[in-house]
Amino acid sequence: MRNCLIIVNAYKNECMDYAEIVKQYLETRTIRCTTFLFSDANHGCSFTGHDFCITIGGDGTVLFAARGCAPLGIPIFPINFGHFGFIASIQKREWAKQLDSFLEGKTPCSSRSLVQADLYREDKLVRSLTGLNDMVISPKESARLITLELSFCDNPFGKFNADGIIVSTSTGSTAYSAAAGGPIIDPALPAMLLIPVSPFSLSNRPLVLPPQGKLKAVVQPSRAQSVVLTADGQISVDLQVCDVIEFHLAKNKVLLAGCTSQHFYSALRSKLHWSGGNNA
Repeated sequence: MRNCLIIVNAYKNECMDYAEIVKQYLETRTIRCTTFLFSDANHGCSFTGHDFCITIGGDGTVLFAARGCAPLGIPIFPINFGHFGFIASIQKREWAKQLDSFLEGKTPCSSRSLVQADLYREDKLVRSLTGLNDMVISPKESARLITLELSFCDNPFGKFNADGIIVSTSTGSTAYSAAAGGPIIDPALPAMLLIPVSPFSLSNRPLVLPPQGKLKAVVQPSRAQSVVLTADGQISVDLQVCDVIEFHLAKNKVLLAGCTSQHFYSALRSKLHWSGGNNA
């Protein structure tokens, strides 16, 4: 591997300082580096021509990188500077040792599913989005119910009145999905999760759906003036009444270095403050 893309969280000075250190470290190994500063206002990154990607930031930086790396098969080496680190698994105190192992092909990479949302308007595909964590349909205004007609593989679920819905991957089950009462799923399990957000009916419960098939949502008239589809909390698209959104697992998966099952369960114990053991 001779070409590296370094994606840096632009909001943290420490991340930018570390990026220069990592870049110099790689250049001593004759690896060419391109640095990209990721922020809410800067999404125009070119991923082509790189053999691997290093993210320096939190899980949000990895989410951004995953959408660009997955279609090209570029593995991600995620150095954690965030709070949770469910996805960004490489701790900053051990990045050099882990990076050497990665470059020598000794660090395992886990394959993670992404969820894809295809937006149809008047029977025409107008936008496709992917997300490593989730897709969310919600109102732009707070405290407004929206109405969606849902079905899976042509099996009708009926109309859902809620503050929105989350369609999550297994990886995203520890993110917004968990905060909304969804189950935590081992990220190795290829599945989609449907989680209503504050549903009007208590009978609307979270569902775990198989990897095959499509979940369809049709936007219905509601009191909300504006409804949006959001990918990973980073990219939003305005929706209209009668828009059809089809959710399914994306064809391409993302490769994440060091994101083993051991790291996942260790993160659950430490971040969610599980009790009952010496490591809790």
